[in-house]
Amino acid sequence: MEMARISLDPPRTLTVRIARWYSRRTYGKVLDPISAMGHHPRALRDGGRFEQRLAGWKELDPALKHLAVMVSAVRIGCSWCVDFGHWDAAEKGLPMDKVQYVPEWREHRELFTERELLVMEFAEAMTETEPAVTDAMAAELVRRLGEPAFVELALMVAVENQRSRLNAALGLSGQGFSDRCEVPLRRSRPA
Repeated sequence: MEMARISLDPPRTLTVRIARWYSRRTYGKVLDPISAMGHHPRALRDGGRFEQRLAGWKELDPALKHLAVMVSAVRIGCSWCVDFGHWDAAEKGLPMDKVQYVPEWREHRELFTERELLVMEFAEAMTETEPAVTDAMAAELVRRLGEPAFVELALMVAVENQRSRLNAALGLSGQGFSDRCEVPLRRSRPA
């Protein structure tokens, strides 16, 4: 297991104590990104507010949003985000028999709808270091989802890029969230 590149024991400011309490209450444990960001209480506070506002966005189907976020996290290689994403999918009641294959979605295309495949392809293209989104890809998603949902999709992929790149840079790895899912993460589809 990878070690964090920053102490996960920040000074116990009021902001850190509140964030840790909220995290334990909501997720059953203190999230490592919260502990890492605790070294910068203002960033922790502002990031928490931003995440709460994101949770209120409802233009895009939650299952599509989740697939986009997971694909982006996988593409960047953020093991913490992938681990948490599996748990989050289970908590939201998303079909784990699909979610478990998101890391290898291209090899398991038959499990996903055409719309899901378009969303995952877009998320992957947008996550490339030099974005590879095409006009045709965007036009098809706007046609299928509508402009408000398309904007939300693009914003969520951008947000997940920020989360994943930050967590990867800080050396954060999984916290065992996927171990608590109904269906554990698989590396390949059973025969």
